[in-house]
Amino acid sequence: MARLTVPLEEPVDESGDVAARAGAAGQVGRLHRLRQRLWLALLVVVALLAVAVVLGLRDPGPPPLTQRDVDKRVAIGLEAQAEEEARTPAEASLAYAAIQPSLVLITTRGSNSQGEFGGTGAGVIVNAKGTVLTALHVVEDADSITVSYPDGTRTPATIASADPANDTAALAPDTLPRTVVPAVLGGRVQVGTPVYAVGHPLGLPDSLSAGVVSALDRDVRVDGGRHLQNLIQIDAAVNPGNSGGPLLNASGQVVGIVTGLANPTNESLFVGIGFAVPIATAGGTVGGPPR
Repeated sequence: MARLTVPLEEPVDESGDVAARAGAAGQVGRLHRLRQRLWLALLVVVALLAVAVVLGLRDPGPPPLTQRDVDKRVAIGLEAQAEEEARTPAEASLAYAAIQPSLVLITTRGSNSQGEFGGTGAGVIVNAKGTVLTALHVVEDADSITVSYPDGTRTPATIASADPANDTAALAPDTLPRTVVPAVLGGRVQVGTPVYAVGHPLGLPDSLSAGVVSALDRDVRVDGGRHLQNLIQIDAAVNPGNSGGPLLNASGQVVGIVTGLANPTNESLFVGIGFAVPIATAGGTVGGPPR
């Protein structure tokens, strides 16, 4: 019989197959690590771009001030201040407006051994009856007294009461204006307090002068040999025609009645020192108790 011979299978080299698989796995690992590095680099680039964008959009802040900027801002501030002051009346204006309805002009006529004479002075309405408070020396030698009110009313007046020791007098007008506006009386003032004298100096009606209280409790001698005591000394200008007029504080309240001025010359013109009777003293002339 014939005999078949079966050929043997070729042996497989297992060690080569493992090496091939190991090489493929290493290549995959390297690719994976490369991808990680690429992603990391990309993230870094994106982060840097984001930071650059934020920095580019951030407000750099105001530019440094120059001298021109400073000058411009100062000018704007001064202009705003001037506008505010223009809208707000000065204290003197408010005081003047407050006393205007109560201020009167006093004119007198008389005669003596030298002939006829005339004079002017000021006064202030101090109560609802229309009583006018003034300086006694303005009216004491007059044969006739005329009071002129702010509304144009003119009327004769007589001396209702007088206090020669303090040079004050109260006048009773024959006729009152349609509206009687008494002044508001103030209290005691201090040295340095701003004050305003209102009257008709040298025939100039309704004039205001400003100053401060220079001293208190002054004793002076005035025309006629009178010795006046406890006066308010002021540096606000007063001249003939101011006598009898009100001395005001910043609120327009009457704190004194102007009585005279100190002058070392023979001219009866203001040289820097005026005097007023405190309203606490002058109030007794119109029947009110000293305040």
